[in-house]
Amino acid sequence: MSQELDPRTRMLLEAPIVATLLRLAAPNVLVMVAQASVGLIETYFVGKLGTNALAGMALVFPIVMLMQMTSAGAMGGGIASSIARALGARRRGDADALVWHAAVIAIGFGLCFSLALLAGGRWLYAIMGGTGAALDAALTYSNWVFAGAVLVWLFNSLSAIIRGTGNMAVPANVTVVGVVFLIPASPLLIFGWGPLPGMGIAGGAMALLLYYLLGSIALIVYLRSPRSLLRPTLSALKLRWPLFRDILRIGLVGAVSTVATNLSIGIATALTGHFGSGALAGYGTASRLEYLLVPLVFGLGAPLVAMVGTCMGAGQRERALRATWAGAALAFALTETIGLAAALFPRPWLLLFGNDPVMLETGAHYLRVVGPLYGFFGVGLVLYFASQGAGRLLWPVLGNIARLVVAGVGGWLALRWGGGLAGVFAAQGVALVVYGIVIASAIAGGAWFGRVGWPRTTSGLLRRVAQA
Repeated sequence: MSQELDPRTRMLLEAPIVATLLRLAAPNVLVMVAQASVGLIETYFVGKLGTNALAGMALVFPIVMLMQMTSAGAMGGGIASSIARALGARRRGDADALVWHAAVIAIGFGLCFSLALLAGGRWLYAIMGGTGAALDAALTYSNWVFAGAVLVWLFNSLSAIIRGTGNMAVPANVTVVGVVFLIPASPLLIFGWGPLPGMGIAGGAMALLLYYLLGSIALIVYLRSPRSLLRPTLSALKLRWPLFRDILRIGLVGAVSTVATNLSIGIATALTGHFGSGALAGYGTASRLEYLLVPLVFGLGAPLVAMVGTCMGAGQRERALRATWAGAALAFALTETIGLAAALFPRPWLLLFGNDPVMLETGAHYLRVVGPLYGFFGVGLVLYFASQGAGRLLWPVLGNIARLVVAGVGGWLALRWGGGLAGVFAAQGVALVVYGIVIASAIAGGAWFGRVGWPRTTSGLLRRVAQA
């Protein structure tokens, strides 16, 4: 019976777990590092325009990352999970049809983001602390980026479709080639060259949109080629609500978690904005490292979605759990290493984007306080992806909401009681610990398969993880 499966699907069901995860994650981590480099390249060149431009990008960046994480992580995870479970259950016709349903969802959500930010951007960035030249820079960048939101959604959804089959290499290759294109294109459009006039901060946004346009075209060409496992032919174009529901029931719940993550950082951005543009630029630049962890963990989480989803579709629950805890251990090691390095040596990262004294002081303070706790963020995030594969997202969402409450209320109380930025950043760190522990405890207690039986002690939690 296993011979009826595609070799890639059989690998997800039968091959050694850790070796398979690492093999699949390697190109995926590469693609996520490359994709994260897109934002870093922009920030580097925009930083040459001055502190106000950097502060403007700091205002917009949480919203851009909200769109990125919703399209690639939340809804993208729903797409990849649906396709993986369909292939694991040998429903090839549904897997092909899901390609069209994913494209419709991407276009719809992309248009919603465009309308919301073009109409309400000024109000939102002003609430987040933007004033004067920083607010003007934020609006310029935001209007350009969100005018092309459909391109971002389409690219990330097409990548999720392909990853749902267990193929991590094609999205990786497309993204790496795109970054090679972006390295000259971004400064060219920002500063100009010869007869080509510089567009300033708008040029960074234009380069970004060109990257997503060309990448989407490349992914469509692959899906129409004989090398693609899926066959999204016109005969599969008939739209059916059950297939929309299969994606949306995971994607929409995941979007709540994504909103909570970005709202936590957005609130911290707004609280930091009370201390001026220099502090705002410092926090925005430092917190980009946390955002860099998202694509890195996603590089591991995407194959985990495919493996867990395929195993759950095939009824292999025990293997799905073993893969989950292997992924959690790898994610903790990766993110904790980065966090500790950032806490010990914050200035090399910050000096990439500017040398304003207030920016450097604020950013270093944040990294020293929060960096050592990044491992908990990595665990919570990778378990969120595993839960997408399992189609069980309640506890990841509750964990993210708990993080939001701790970060938001704690940060507000810190300012109210005179704790300053140190209190705001401490609340962010505690929130990461709460986030990771809530999700890990729930899964270890059996949340995927019934009522949660909470481990009474830390050793109890570790024992259940080891048994899984």
